[in-house]
Amino acid sequence: MRLLLFMLGIGVGVLCIEKPAEAQNYPWCAIYSGGAVSGGTNCGFISFEQCMATAFGLGSFCYRNTQYVPPPGPHPPTTRIRRYPY
Repeated sequence: MRLLLFMLGIGVGVLCIEKPAEAQNYPWCAIYSGGAVSGGTNCGFISFEQCMATAFGLGSFCYRNTQYVPPPGPHPPTTRIRRYPY
């Protein structure tokens, strides 16, 4: 019994040492009908197109998330470069 409690204590201790959870941060938000007063806000969109696809028909609009902080490291360019086979 003591061994079981000891192992349980070690397991709980290992789980508490794990990396803490962090909130996800995305660059686009949608404000649903009613705006900040009575509607909801969803800041869980990676692209403007994804945000608009969700907001379309709901009386919503999309805007850039002012709290967005990109992850560290190199990032791909934000504009797409078309390469033509000439």
